[in-house]
Amino acid sequence: MAWDDAKGMKIAIDEAVKGLNEGGVPIGGCLMTEDGEVLGSGRNLRIQKSSATLHGEISTLENAGRLKGNVYKNCTMYTTLSPCDMCTGAILMYGIKRVVMGENDTFVGGEDYLRQRGVEVVNLDNQECKDLMAKFIKEKPEEWNEDIGTE
Repeated sequence: MAWDDAKGMKIAIDEAVKGLNEGGVPIGGCLMTEDGEVLGSGRNLRIQKSSATLHGEISTLENAGRLKGNVYKNCTMYTTLSPCDMCTGAILMYGIKRVVMGENDTFVGGEDYLRQRGVEVVNLDNQECKDLMAKFIKEKPEEWNEDIGTE
């Protein structure tokens, strides 16, 4: 069966839009099996929950709940933005075999490291993802810089 990247990315984008509407960083995620089962989705909640760690991918894993280790190995992590080092580590820790990102023009995370460790990395170069981030960064540059650890 082929991966349904359009479905996974739509869920991630929907989560990112929810985050933006809540005043948060518009980064969303979705964890989906190869047969199209959505195990969890989430969004960056650092601002909303005053959290140091709830990036989109981490929130997605949290919402998927406890899963057997072998479940992750048949999954794709969809994320609207290139995964940062923390999220890259979580992807590797659980053995997720594919990462599909919306874009990496705004930020380049651990893509090369993921590839080095055998993870398939796909960049959809999605304009909607780029537009969400551009709007947020223009309106809240200090919160973006805080989110990526530069301020």
